[in-house]
This record gives sequence, C-alpha cells and structure tokens, in this order.
Amino acid sequence: MRVLLIEDDESIAEPLAEGLSRYGLAVDRVATGGAALAGPFGDIVLLDLGLPDMDGIDVCRRIRQVSHVPIIMLTARGEEADRVVGLEMGADDYLAKPFSMRELIARIRAVTRRTRAGAQPAPRTSLPALAVPQPGHLHLRAGPAGYAPRPDALVVDRRTRQAWVGDVLVALTPKEFDLLALLGEDPGAVYSRQQILDQVWDPHFHGPTKTLDVHVAALRRKLGDPAWIHTVRGVGFRLVVPASRG
Repeated sequence: MRVLLIEDDESIAEPLAEGLSRYGLAVDRVATGGAALAGPFGDIVLLDLGLPDMDGIDVCRRIRQVSHVPIIMLTARGEEADRVVGLEMGADDYLAKPFSMRELIARIRAVTRRTRAGAQPAPRTSLPALAVPQPGHLHLRAGPAGYAPRPDALVVDRRTRQAWVGDVLVALTPKEFDLLALLGEDPGAVYSRQQILDQVWDPHFHGPTKTLDVHVAALRRKLGDPAWIHTVRGVGFRLVVPASRG
C-alpha cells in the first residue's frame, strides 16, 4: 500500500514515515497542500490540517473533488467544529495528535477495509416501487447501462456508487453515499445512531457524535427534500416510505 503523507513538520513527518515503513507501507511525503494536490494520491492520504500554504480542510475538499482515495486527517486542533467540517468535506476519519503508531495503523486498516468493501460490486437489487414524499419511488439497483430512471425516483447504484433523484445525478461524498445506501437497504426501517456509526464509519469510531447529524443534514439538502430521511427522536433515522398510493 502506498501512503501520501502531507505533513510540514519534519520532527513529526520523519518518525511517522519511518514507522509506517516498518509496517510495510510505502510512503510519499510532501510538506505543502500545493504539492499534495499535484498528486499522485496513492492508496490512502494522511493529511495534516496545519499546512503552511493552505488550510488542510481545503486540501481535503479539493482532493475529494477529483478522487475517492481514503483520507485520514491528522490534527492538533481540538475543536469539534474543525473535525466535523473536515469530515463533511469528505475525510473518512481523523486522528488527534499525539497518537500512537498502532492506533494510526488500525485506523488505516479500518478505512481501507471499508473502502474495499464499498467498491465490491453488489448483487443486483430491484425493490418494488414504493411511494415516497412529494410523491416518489425508491429503486435500489446495480443499474444496467443506459438505465433511464423515473422522474420521481430515487435511485441508488451500488456498483458505480452513484445516486439520482429522477434523472439528476446527486453529488455525494463517500460517507453520504454509504449512509444513503445503508438506509436504503431496508426502506422504512429505523437504524439506530450506533448502528449507522458502526456500519458507515467504524465500530471503534470515537469522533464527535454531531458528525452523523451533519451528514444527515447534508444528505437531506442534496436530495432536495428533508422528508426523505426521518429522524426518530432518541433512536436514529429511517428512509421514509409512506403507504403505497395504490
């Protein structure tokens, strides 16, 4: 596995690169956001947020615009808002400094495991048309080429990791897609907050709990109607499927 380490502090970068190498990872290290954006990104990006030429969150956003490479933020910032913004911009995980090499390796393995699992072609799934707000239909499918969705359909294509509302492609971050795909596995069923964090993030995720709410809010906004995702107070969330129109 090849790692792109974006870290300007030599006293941190050198032992970090050496430690990663001991675990069998090949490390390419750059010290600025500009150098990082020139690529290549490798198999995973370790991104320090405190860079000399630009904010690490902006680097994360710009990488995510062109690549689905897993990104782990390395940050000394203790503010929850910074971590939430970074995750919202498309980072897959974050690790607060100081951290142990063992923890970093565990996070890398967890993130890459989730990424590989998400890239596996899913069995083709075609659910019966279900009424949804305004009204609409939900179809989960692996999507043959040339598929033309209904104008009122929500379509989640696991094979290409894309989603449409009608014929409009919805631009989702990896985490937003994973969240939508999970809720769509059983439309109408309530997924607890812990279930979602375990399956979309990681069973050992210890980030801010607000992260899930931020992603749900972003997903509602991008789907164009907050009624798609219903909050079950004190429990979690569900993809709303009202009674069939008959």
